[in-house]
Amino acid sequence: MQSLIVDKISSVAIANDIGREIRISPDIPCEEGVIVAAKVLNNKSRYNTLELTSGRMAQIKKGDIIIGALGHRKALFGYSGHIPEKLSAGDKIQVLNLGGVLGICDSINISQGSPFDCEVLGVVLEFPFLGERIGVPAKVGAPKKNIVKKLDLNQIPIIAIAGTCMDSGKTVAACSIISQLNHNGFTVDAFKSTGVALRRDILAMEDAGARNTEIFSDYGVVATTSENSADITKKICSSLANNNPDVIVCEFGDGILGAYGVESILLDKELKGYFSSIVLCANDPIGAWGGVKILKDNFNLTPSVVTGPATDNQVGIDIIEKQSSIKAINALTNSTDLGNFIESEILPNNIGSKK
Repeated sequence: MQSLIVDKISSVAIANDIGREIRISPDIPCEEGVIVAAKVLNNKSRYNTLELTSGRMAQIKKGDIIIGALGHRKALFGYSGHIPEKLSAGDKIQVLNLGGVLGICDSINISQGSPFDCEVLGVVLEFPFLGERIGVPAKVGAPKKNIVKKLDLNQIPIIAIAGTCMDSGKTVAACSIISQLNHNGFTVDAFKSTGVALRRDILAMEDAGARNTEIFSDYGVVATTSENSADITKKICSSLANNNPDVIVCEFGDGILGAYGVESILLDKELKGYFSSIVLCANDPIGAWGGVKILKDNFNLTPSVVTGPATDNQVGIDIIEKQSSIKAINALTNSTDLGNFIESEILPNNIGSKK
């Protein structure tokens, strides 16, 4: 066991009580969520920040000692990587995302350059046994053990926001809807159910007016998969519903056809029954057309509205509405209209009751 002073603690470790002075061990279990200390080995001019537990984005540089967690990532517009089979102090590992997920990089995105390389220093130890100096490897989150046998949301409507891929405007849409519903007098809770650990999006939802927010990493999951996404979504829905919001907004990270388990959620009959509105975000009209078709053909779901960069001007809006017969509203320039339209979707017989 060795003492160590760290420079930056990434947001993936927000639920763990980790200070600047830590204890580490060279015996590192290679499991998802295991928290490790690492020394940054290079400098970068792009994609060179880390989200801290405070939510601030801090630039990292060569020589910084950082705290992150082992995990995988399969991002279309980012780095992709996996958890190594074994790991020892002195081994090299890469920073896979802004939230501090660490793994072996398999594929890069040319727009972001090569990732940060880090020298592994050891696993971070926690001391859970009162009065004893017995350290155990720290793991992400405080996994909530409640098992949701039957989902009961007390008729609280869920607005599900799906995208054709990452960076298709999902968080912008979520924030626009949350803000307008909040202005209209609704109490809105929100969460992100799939993706790789990063709190930026749910912090934006809080800034937009969401009362309570959660993310899958609150439950000890660093990156969702088709095996755990539906279960985590049910747990978060149940948790937020206990606070009796008027509406719950759910953002699916990545795309409908991505690697983080969105398909499993859309195929889950119990969850589908609670979706009062599906918002589809797309980067271009063909993506919008394909997204509508996939939702209908593969999941028997029809989106209420299309938004995202595909609707940035009237040309895209006209094409989408003509080709898909789905209303298109831009979340940036017409956020009020989008929020009010969603209200009419979730409360068709009681429009304006909260205003």
